[in-house]
Amino acid sequence: MKVKDIISNAFILKICVALTASVMILLLMMKSDHQNFSYELNQPWRYPLLTAEFDTPVMRDSISAQLMRDSIDKAFVPFVISDQRIAARSVDRFTKIAGNYVSATDALFLGKKLSEAYGKGVVSADLYDKIHSFAIPQLRVSDESADMNAVKVIDASHMMSPNMAYRMVDSAYVAANSIETHQVRLPAEVAKALNASLDPNIVIDSVSDSKFRDQEYLNVNSALGVIKKGQRIVDRGDIINDQIFTNLNTYIDILEKNQSETMSKKFFTTAQAFYIIILFTLLYLFLALYRKDIFEDFKKVTFIVTLITFFVVIAIQAAEMLNSGLYLIPFAGVPIIIAVFTDARTAIFSLLICVLLTALAAPFQFQFVVIELVVGIGATFCIHHLAQRSQLLRTAVITFVLYVVSYSIMLMLSEGTLTSFSWRMVGVFAINCVLLSFAYLLILVVERIFGFTSTVTLVELSDINSPLLRNLAEVAPGTFQHSMQVSTLAAEAARAIGANTTLVRTGALYHDIGKGESPIFFTENQHGVNPHAGLDPTTSARKIISHVTDGLAIATKAKLPQVIKDFIVEHHGKGVTKYFYNTAVNDSPDGVVEKSLYEYPGPNPQTKETTILMMADAIEAASRSLKDFSPQSINSVVDKIIDSQMADGLYNDSPINFRDINVIKDTFKKRLATIYHSRIEYPEIQKRQPATEQQNQ
Repeated sequence: MKVKDIISNAFILKICVALTASVMILLLMMKSDHQNFSYELNQPWRYPLLTAEFDTPVMRDSISAQLMRDSIDKAFVPFVISDQRIAARSVDRFTKIAGNYVSATDALFLGKKLSEAYGKGVVSADLYDKIHSFAIPQLRVSDESADMNAVKVIDASHMMSPNMAYRMVDSAYVAANSIETHQVRLPAEVAKALNASLDPNIVIDSVSDSKFRDQEYLNVNSALGVIKKGQRIVDRGDIINDQIFTNLNTYIDILEKNQSETMSKKFFTTAQAFYIIILFTLLYLFLALYRKDIFEDFKKVTFIVTLITFFVVIAIQAAEMLNSGLYLIPFAGVPIIIAVFTDARTAIFSLLICVLLTALAAPFQFQFVVIELVVGIGATFCIHHLAQRSQLLRTAVITFVLYVVSYSIMLMLSEGTLTSFSWRMVGVFAINCVLLSFAYLLILVVERIFGFTSTVTLVELSDINSPLLRNLAEVAPGTFQHSMQVSTLAAEAARAIGANTTLVRTGALYHDIGKGESPIFFTENQHGVNPHAGLDPTTSARKIISHVTDGLAIATKAKLPQVIKDFIVEHHGKGVTKYFYNTAVNDSPDGVVEKSLYEYPGPNPQTKETTILMMADAIEAASRSLKDFSPQSINSVVDKIIDSQMADGLYNDSPINFRDINVIKDTFKKRLATIYHSRIEYPEIQKRQPATEQQNQ
């Protein structure tokens, strides 16, 4: 690579992309607190004997601790405060409102009854239920007159909820005002005011309640004992019960806190940084040496690095949140998606980089790397050419089988037995493969973000029932048939030289879409009437050339991919409409004509695929004017057209080589000879005379 290429802006941008990805992954690794061990409750410990490197407190397991907290909460007698100001304020407010609707005497009576209710104590409905759940209804208050920690227990059996206080006042009013069988109820407005005034005057003392509750929690949170330095925590094969699980969590939490304060942690982080940078450097070297076309395309490099980083990031997050979370991530999607837009070798190398990066978060790194590489490479082989969504479903099934088989083999290699085989892992693999089957959605996202075009999209566009092609078939049937023939011819040539067959086939179907704007000006759509007869050569040439710009406008409006637009603008390149140019030269007195007026806008073909279309388009059109379909005549037309285009320099910007051109020529000749082969003339049945007539003769 030249020095000027190394210091170019594009190269610097690629370096920035890789560094950004490296920093993102490294920061996530530093932030994550993933354990060095992977273990599950009620599962055997799969590592060697683990002994404590320091004194470790033995805590209660989470279930026992929660049960103790629940028991304390259930038996805990709440602390309250009696606020008489609330009572006085509520009685005063209610008495004033009631005076507007009942007599002054009744208002005073109601106020007195409400004051009696507050004298007993009004508590919230929740606190009332809590009080009466105890064997002895009681509450506690802090005794401010004594020591600050002194507690006074009060009888709560007489206290009422707001609803009970309301019924008490209402009943007293009814009893006082009812005459024989006629009962007098509280006026609606008074009842409403009473209900609104019943604010509890016995409320929870949150400060004291929290302080004394925390004191009782101390027994729950305190250590049961201490695992001394060098003492056994767990040994291989031990079933991890609740207590061992809690001890392991406590030990590893303390271990990580200790490590974060040591120099070893800094060296470890530095090593991770170099590891990540080296892997991205290897990726760039692979692309620069073996896939130069991809390395020179900034969008493709960014796409590959972004996709790898995306999978690594979500894998690290999954490893933090879930046991065996790494195996939930469908890493096989990395090579599948990359292969759709590049090639299989790039896809597999990208998978290798992605798996090696993620291995930093894996508890069993060798097992993880082997399983994911086996599955990912197998998935890549299954989808050599993704053209249908059903292929993803089939690949997902095969991937599941590969996961289970490779997992079983790794267990036998590491333990010599399948006794540790986990059906839970099989379920994890199943979820992984279900997620893989949705890789199609991620392919669509990549297409939208990076402007790529997948094979799946090309196959969908090649459906002749699509709106654009159906309209072309209706308004310009001759052009449609021409496009179909060119598509078949070009696809054969692409297959012969290893070009993108699907791309060529689809591009050929749309290359003349612009002819639908003025179909009558093109010979394949004419039926005895030629509108060019009354036009000068320049105007006719302009009409012919316009199908390129019209086609580009139609494609843009229909939001066709850029690769299809390239076929529209490049299939004539900067060639000349020779029929009208030659006519203009012949008609000119001095034989001098402005050639640029007869040139297509171009550009010339930039890829092998658009070059093949240029050849096939011209040859298919010329072959329809042949009167002699002998092999010699067909060979002559093919050689003449392709050699003429080459001589005009139309292939100069294309990566196509002489070997490809010769293979394409041979393919066209064979294909045309098959299409225009001579047909056998079928004999007709001779009418025979009846036997009696023959005898009479």
